[in-house]
Amino acid sequence: MKYNDVRKTFLDFFKEKNHVIVPSASLIPNDPTLLFTVAGMVPWKGILQGTEPAFAPRVADVQKCIRAGGKHNDLDEVGFDGRHHTFFEMLGNWSFGDYFKEGAIEMSWELLTKVLKLDPKRMRVTTHISDDESTEIWRRVAGKDAIRLGDKDNWWSAGDTGPCGPCTEIFYDFGEDFQNEDDRWVEIWNDVFMQYDRDANGNLSPLPKQNVDTGAGLERWVALLQGKTDNYDTDLFQNLIHATEDIVGVKKTDENVSAFKVIVDHMRAVGFAIADGVIPSNTDRGYVIRRILRRAMRYGQILGHRGALLSKLYPQLVTEMGDAYPELAREEKRVVEIIQNEENAFSEMLQNGIKLLDNEIPNVQNGILSGDVAFKLFDTYGFPLDLTQIILREHNIDVDVAGFERAMQEQKERSRANTKGTRTLWESQTELVPTDDSYKYAPDDKLESRVLAILHNDEFVSSANPGDDVEVALDKTNFYGTQGGQVGDSGELANPNGATLMNVTEAARVGNVVIHRGQLTEKISVGDTVVTRINKNTRQQTARAHTATHLLQAALQHVLNEDVHQRGSKVSPDSVRFDFSFGRAMTDDEKRATEDLINKWINADMPVSHEEMSLDAAKQRGATALFDEKYGDTVKVITAGDVSCELCGGTHVYHTGEIIRARINKEKSISSGIRRITMSVGTMAE
Repeated sequence: MKYNDVRKTFLDFFKEKNHVIVPSASLIPNDPTLLFTVAGMVPWKGILQGTEPAFAPRVADVQKCIRAGGKHNDLDEVGFDGRHHTFFEMLGNWSFGDYFKEGAIEMSWELLTKVLKLDPKRMRVTTHISDDESTEIWRRVAGKDAIRLGDKDNWWSAGDTGPCGPCTEIFYDFGEDFQNEDDRWVEIWNDVFMQYDRDANGNLSPLPKQNVDTGAGLERWVALLQGKTDNYDTDLFQNLIHATEDIVGVKKTDENVSAFKVIVDHMRAVGFAIADGVIPSNTDRGYVIRRILRRAMRYGQILGHRGALLSKLYPQLVTEMGDAYPELAREEKRVVEIIQNEENAFSEMLQNGIKLLDNEIPNVQNGILSGDVAFKLFDTYGFPLDLTQIILREHNIDVDVAGFERAMQEQKERSRANTKGTRTLWESQTELVPTDDSYKYAPDDKLESRVLAILHNDEFVSSANPGDDVEVALDKTNFYGTQGGQVGDSGELANPNGATLMNVTEAARVGNVVIHRGQLTEKISVGDTVVTRINKNTRQQTARAHTATHLLQAALQHVLNEDVHQRGSKVSPDSVRFDFSFGRAMTDDEKRATEDLINKWINADMPVSHEEMSLDAAKQRGATALFDEKYGDTVKVITAGDVSCELCGGTHVYHTGEIIRARINKEKSISSGIRRITMSVGTMAE
């Protein structure tokens, strides 16, 4: 059976068994604890744990997965055996309170032996030592005496507490040629029976609704059904390998087979991830994909190839898997462009780094490269430590990892010392009480405050004089301190009689303290009573700009696609700077359409609501948020009509008409896969 036929046979079988067939969920999971969808059960986690209702009693799917980051990481093993992958497909059939052990075991055995016609004599089954029911079912259904194992192998749980239960696994004998038992007996299916709820004391109580969660690796099935012991010898991988041979101009041999395995495996991970919206970057899942892409390019270099590689190979991936995953073809232009940008940037870095390594290798002593040299590669050329290790492995050289980490820590300490300024000094004031800035959203010109601290010439002083440039902390303020991309308010500090004491050029936030920067016009002392007065014209223009930024993001998602996400912003009274994920330059028509849509929403004078609610309530409403932002239990949600709903602590207008107008000034690239728009709003856009 061909690779694609096996996938179809699995789904067709369970469709006949009254399962609803659903497409794969995204590789980007709706789970903040995971970088990627690492298993077939991830999209169903809420249903399996009883926090979400099931939409059907029986479901089957083939879920795309990546295990290449965090605790689920097979990256370093890829290329050195025949069964590890960064990207793989997990076959799964699911019962949400419908059939249980007997139904799952019967269908597993029927599919394997009656449909796929595997030899029953070459299969073993295992059950949990406590699961007499499954053991007896296997004896009755298959005439198999199960091997009974303990919690380590045959028990599944969501955590220390909550849903859990025994599982039964099916192993296939790949033959006596394998002396290692783990290579000879390979797990091909696992049925998990979610039977109990475990409390904090370890007590098990039967669940009112019992579920079945199954998983089977498609790559392993295909190898087995095609009579192969190496997944990479199956038709899908062989077609990708032949395409790679054409690109690099080298044939696969026993000596270079690892390089070909790495390239075709990594092509799948990179291609599928970017098609799902992951942008290569230096953080989180974007970093993992960048690392995988660069690892593939390095192995292309080992084969003697220079220049584009995965971007040329991607069309073959579409040919092989595009029918099952139409998003590959739909996103082809964008994916290829993003990969090309990454390859171009990395090629120059790789050549510079290799030159440095070539110069250092003759100086290596005892087969270990200095950690300082490895750090120089990282710091100067952007070489990740693992890439240096891959290159040196060819020369049987290790890296002093402890020395690398020490050099990294020393640099961080130097950086902290070099940036020691007002922020560090304010952070050192641990006795300073937090500023009450609850007045910042509805500022009152008559707000009286007390001076708590004064910083002048990098020293905290009890008083300062006219003409001094100072930073002042108050017990309460109506100034918005720079935070979340929005610049802080400007204004004045006055005495209770109304005379100006200080011209405040910017308010800034350091931890829980709002500091007021500016120049004194009169003497001021700790303990003085002052009146805070913000510049209302500047505040109004900043609020216009901030709400316009939310409309800009909504418009980009409408005009370009829903995968466009904010990657940074700066909101100031005179302009907006907005960074977003997108793999190419916008066309003039797209920029015009985006600007027109924003102004259409402005002219509609839609209401803009400002609401505080729990983080869970905000998520249920569908409010968007920055991926790496940290939020408390209570959040502020800004909703503009029915076009935008975002978590945001900034200042905003109350009707979109207050923005007056928006004008896109410029759109450009600032890094691979990241674009930047600058925009004028309000009176600045007229």
